[in-house]
Amino acid sequence: MSLRDALLAELATLPGRHEFHVHALVSAPRKRTDLFPYAKPRPRVYLQEIVILLSEQPTFDGPRVMVSAIEAALYNIPSTSCGILYISKVDSTGQASRPSPTASLVRAFLKYYADPSTRPVQADHLWIQLFARAQPQYLFPNSAEHPGKKPLNDVQLCAWWKRVLSDVTSELRRRRSDVTVRPYYVLPGYNELEATQSLKTPMVYPPVDTSAESAWTYGHPYSQSDVPLPCPPGTEGGRTNLGQFIPSFDDDPKSRFMDEIAHTTNADGVSSPKRKRRKSAGGRPEPPSDDEDVDHGRGELNKVGPEEFWERMSFRQECIAGVVTAFFVVALSSPKRDGEHTTSAPSPLAPQPGQVSSKMVRRVISTLLNHHDFSTRERALRATETLESAIKGLCEDLAAVPSSPKAAVKHVDRPSTPEPGPSHLLEPPRTPPRRTGDAHLPDISPNPFPDPVASLETYHSYIYGSAAVDNPPLPPKAAPAGGQADSAGGDRPGQPQVTVLTVRKKRKAPS
Repeated sequence: MSLRDALLAELATLPGRHEFHVHALVSAPRKRTDLFPYAKPRPRVYLQEIVILLSEQPTFDGPRVMVSAIEAALYNIPSTSCGILYISKVDSTGQASRPSPTASLVRAFLKYYADPSTRPVQADHLWIQLFARAQPQYLFPNSAEHPGKKPLNDVQLCAWWKRVLSDVTSELRRRRSDVTVRPYYVLPGYNELEATQSLKTPMVYPPVDTSAESAWTYGHPYSQSDVPLPCPPGTEGGRTNLGQFIPSFDDDPKSRFMDEIAHTTNADGVSSPKRKRRKSAGGRPEPPSDDEDVDHGRGELNKVGPEEFWERMSFRQECIAGVVTAFFVVALSSPKRDGEHTTSAPSPLAPQPGQVSSKMVRRVISTLLNHHDFSTRERALRATETLESAIKGLCEDLAAVPSSPKAAVKHVDRPSTPEPGPSHLLEPPRTPPRRTGDAHLPDISPNPFPDPVASLETYHSYIYGSAAVDNPPLPPKAAPAGGQADSAGGDRPGQPQVTVLTVRKKRKAPS
């Protein structure tokens, strides 16, 4: 089953009548050198970029409107038979019909890679990682201005992610008893009791799977031995370098903090004094020790362990800026299936059917973030039509997507004034860039496989798909009584209406 078909199958179970349209873009593998930039030697890593766009058609002959999107990255490390699925961004426009399909879309996406029977890469172990930080918008520019979008606050977003991941792990346990599942989470600045109370799931009917909730471990996963770590130990006597434990992702506070630790000895151009070497019997300085050679270019990474790293992470500005943030890691391990050891696996760089070039995926994301506006219904309809036509046009080898911000589409119904920036739209929320220094190195060998060329056959067979849903609708939504809205994920399918009875006060007799 392809990723597109798995998403459509999950969306087909939503209550009510819907017409969904999915665009699933997965890039062909390419080499990447900066996932573990401070490991020695660096492991071979292959990256695939993933973009999921979901639109809904309210009426049979009406226009489509974009409702949800996912941006993720899949890293494959063949030396340890590990894969890392990093969820970069998940966003909604607030223009979907009830119930919101975002939670179902995310669950289907995670289950597709978590289940070994559908996982598209040769990896016995998978690590799902994400950083939850509440923002009014992530992938749909100006969508926060739409009155129908009600973004979750910091605690609600962290609780939403914990609930979605719990649903995925509990279903995987029911379907595959041979899969080892180890979920972890950390709220920087909170102890375990405070974190548990903050993200406590409210009472819902039917009740949540308590076994999935209790399976969570508060802390980091780098001390366990049930699931192998993605980075190999190296040649320096085991894992003594912090960079061999924690992967580096784009726009991730862990990566920036690790970069600062690696540049501690020469921060702001001031270097620590070099230790004097003892002289040998002949009067010549002794050669540098192994510790001195290891520390060169990696600062304090050999001196800071995972426990100290997470303790100091609680004092980072991105984690103490008055909002609750959370790091989630789900480690999955499955034994090799019969016959896998004798079957020759293809090259990890070989493009698979349905994959597109990484340039096409990055082009679509750049266009979504810089050339469209989702602040009103009319602008969202226009942006949806333009973006979906552009994806199909790229598969037809048509230059449908502007190649530079200067070619952005101007809306005739919105007066605009010249601005010094490259785009008149709001930029997506981003944190300061990482300090890489000498850590980033180019690939030393070219890719032996050419970039795949998308065609209309690829578009109709793997990228685009639709599903007409006709299920019993949800009961009318009751007035909230201590619950919380969930605009990021929508309501729970099949949740019945709960009627809250109030006590009628006895009226006093007139005196």
